[in-house]
Amino acid sequence: MEELLDIVDEHGIPTGETVTRKKAHEQGIRHRTSHVWLVRRKCGRIQILLQKRSDEKDSYPGCYDISSAGHIPAGVDFLPSALRELKEELGYEAAPEELIYCGQRNFEFHQVFHGRPFHDHQVSNVYALWADLEPEDFVLQKEEVSEVRWFDLEECFEKVREKQIPSCIFPEELEMVKKTLLGEK
Repeated sequence: MEELLDIVDEHGIPTGETVTRKKAHEQGIRHRTSHVWLVRRKCGRIQILLQKRSDEKDSYPGCYDISSAGHIPAGVDFLPSALRELKEELGYEAAPEELIYCGQRNFEFHQVFHGRPFHDHQVSNVYALWADLEPEDFVLQKEEVSEVRWFDLEECFEKVREKQIPSCIFPEELEMVKKTLLGEK
């Protein structure tokens, strides 16, 4: 059975209608996602964990991405979905109070993947989570994630902004996380 998503307004509030994930991406229908950025301090620097997407993914195969992210099934809210994705993709269990809210983004983009148009229109809640683990400590969902890697936050921001690594990361979102972690507004 195909995954159903809530159709939402510009603030991520469900309209009462649902759509299949496939149709949402074919037609660019607004839906919700949760994004969780795992961070740690190492040698006095903040590091951020990126996942490398599986080569089989329907969008951005083989690209570096947010530590853990996913579509929110119909009837589910941002926070429970964020916690579920962490467990599914990385094998990491967190409590709701551990997630640090960084803000909300409403964005859209259009690409072609595997020869098909892909129109994504998301409202995403963005969270940070302190987690001092090594890559081998995570249990990766192989159909979603091929590997994880820590980057110094500043290095990551530069590599994403300058397109030095294959990624589907928006620099604006990294900036939101950075400002939240550094206590800036």
